[in-house]
Amino acid sequence: MMRTLHERSGEDRDAAQMLLATGVVLLMSLLSMAIFGVKVAGMTMPHDTASDGVLVTSLEVADAVPELTEARTQLWIDGGLEPLEAGETAFQSVHNDILHHGELRGIEIKLINMRVNETSANTLHFEAELGISDGSVMLTVSLSFDATHA
Repeated sequence: MMRTLHERSGEDRDAAQMLLATGVVLLMSLLSMAIFGVKVAGMTMPHDTASDGVLVTSLEVADAVPELTEARTQLWIDGGLEPLEAGETAFQSVHNDILHHGELRGIEIKLINMRVNETSANTLHFEAELGISDGSVMLTVSLSFDATHA
């Protein structure tokens, strides 16, 4: 039995629409993968040297270090360490974390000349220089704060 021209063009039109829809889905999928690839590749890129990444990072780190160090010191004291040893351990762990955080952002962050002193029975004094660099800009900020413990 022979099909008429009208029947064949209707089936061909449906097949063409399905092929077009498949092509659009494939194209969107490839585009999505390409965008994801660019985003992942950009995660390891350093900040633009014209940006304010070093300044913003220095403010964020300078604000976070005292509170984080005090909390970790208390955890180490609660775990059984003497206050001075707990403060030194906490300060070093904060340094390790911000060093890793900087690597993820493409900025080098270091605490230099770290010192911890016991100023009273429940107060520790922390001092360090915060060094931040993105390859073309370097900033050094003095950190000094007291942390109380129970």
